[in-house]
Amino acid sequence: MRMAVSRREHIEAIVAALPWLPGVYRMLAEDASVLYVGKAKQLRQRVSSYFQKTAGSAKTRALVERIADIEVTVTETETEALLLEQTLIKALSPPYNILLRDDKSYPGIYLSQDEPYPRLALHRGVRRARGLYYGPYPSAHAVRESLQILQKLFRVRQCEDAFFRHRQRPCLQAQIGRCRAPCVGAVSEQDYAEDVRMTRLFLEGRSDAVIQHLMQSMTEAAERLDFEQAAQKRDQIQALRLLHEQQVVHRHSGSVDVVVAVMQAGLVCVAVLAVRGGRVLGSRHYFPHLQDEVTVPQVLADFLPQYYLRAESFADLPEEVVLDSAYEDAAVLAEAVVQAGGRRLEFKDKVREDRAAWRDLARLNAEEALKARLHNRLRQRDRLRELGERLGLSNLARIECFDISHTQGEATTASCVVFDGQGADKKSYRHFNIEGVTAGDDFAAMHQALQRRFSGSLATTPRPQLLLIDGGPGQLAQAAQVLQQLGIADILLVGVAKGEGRKPGLETLHFVGGRQVHLAVDDRAFLLIQQVRDEAHRFAISGHRARRQKKRQHSVLEHIPGVGPRRRQQLLAYWGGLQDLQRATVRELSMTPGISVKLAEQIHAALRGNPQGD
Repeated sequence: MRMAVSRREHIEAIVAALPWLPGVYRMLAEDASVLYVGKAKQLRQRVSSYFQKTAGSAKTRALVERIADIEVTVTETETEALLLEQTLIKALSPPYNILLRDDKSYPGIYLSQDEPYPRLALHRGVRRARGLYYGPYPSAHAVRESLQILQKLFRVRQCEDAFFRHRQRPCLQAQIGRCRAPCVGAVSEQDYAEDVRMTRLFLEGRSDAVIQHLMQSMTEAAERLDFEQAAQKRDQIQALRLLHEQQVVHRHSGSVDVVVAVMQAGLVCVAVLAVRGGRVLGSRHYFPHLQDEVTVPQVLADFLPQYYLRAESFADLPEEVVLDSAYEDAAVLAEAVVQAGGRRLEFKDKVREDRAAWRDLARLNAEEALKARLHNRLRQRDRLRELGERLGLSNLARIECFDISHTQGEATTASCVVFDGQGADKKSYRHFNIEGVTAGDDFAAMHQALQRRFSGSLATTPRPQLLLIDGGPGQLAQAAQVLQQLGIADILLVGVAKGEGRKPGLETLHFVGGRQVHLAVDDRAFLLIQQVRDEAHRFAISGHRARRQKKRQHSVLEHIPGVGPRRRQQLLAYWGGLQDLQRATVRELSMTPGISVKLAEQIHAALRGNPQGD
């Protein structure tokens, strides 16, 4: 280890004083930033292992060379250490930890209750409404696919309540045989309740019970000479049986997650296959960012605690998790899940029959996803090389693109997106909230964004060889001025101006000095420029909308008498945001904890632009 003597002595003194107790350790760099967070059964033994002469992988050696200080927190048990470790990883995002970057909650299916004609819907987020929730599903597409199947089989309504209440004639779904039209009284509450019961059985994975019931109903209808209803039941049975045959892996029971990791060419894919009620709902894929050398067991050891100790995941935990290989801390993680979420979770790596088939399917999914990722990365490198050749950049390895977004000058936001040899480098994306410029002045906004990007703390981040500016000569001149002021001369500047009608393929490239090049629709190199520019545009709009929404949330609620900061926070948390809050009726608002009927009326009036309540 190439560690200065004073620093070596400092570290050795820290390690020698560490207790033989469980806890969490934080490796710090010279600037006191956190490099790595880990947990240990015995702090001294675990931390000292980093500084042995035989200390393992290149990742570990690179980490050790940067360590300037170590901080520890002692805990009573290893389980507490694991919980604290995950909290710190989520809060600090240390560069040498393998990070789970997808925090979106899983979607599911919601079935309302306590109303004559319940509805089915896709649901994501807090389970506030009274009803039954099924899932989780690996994606919104999987939920919509299931809802389409249910529409054909049982015809339970999926329309919004407001739409349902105001119908005077059957909608298109009813006309094509995918809804029973309860909105206009075309079905009795008793018959509709039977459809709802069949839907529940299906969502619970009890398809055999549904088929048995439908067969009995078909027989009874035939005996009553009600051949139309008998034919309808027959069609439902056939559809269910066909669904069984099409299901790749379908077993009688089991609420299981199957987690498999595969690695190739420096990339790793973790596949999480969701099985609920014995039915495979699909898989979700993660591609953790790796630091140097790492093994598949190490990836899973970092991935599993982050994945199963997320607060939003506790409601959707399965009964067990099937793994491709043994996980050393399985018992510790299981206990941590009990303490944090009150749910029991069993980890298994030796399985047979059904679970072995699910594991094989998960591995196949991971391998195919990794193969597609590798193919895209190779193609991206080819496109990057071709673009470099066209622009005279032999060393093109990083592209940055800037764009500005606002609504008539409100909440002006600049975006910076980054592309390299692997495609979009989303961890390097940046939003810049523009302040102190004339509303709608895109030139000044671009100048401020670039000034902030290439000075201050961001000046130390890697520079691009190619800097794209979404705009024409005016925006390009601002960029050139900023780089000249900062003494930066090794970046190629290119403005990407939209063509007539803003149609893709009609863009013009502007270079400093006045040279122009028109993009060819079928040019692979220039298609990369379009892709980067479009991503910068998308990212700028998303940042602007989020900023504008946040500003409007506060501005509307702040002017309501009796609604202070704490009550505003409670309202937005209870309703999940301003959109749902604006849709609420006075009666619904009054049911919010701490909101009286009078205050609900004031809030309702203010949110509709009528503060006096007229």
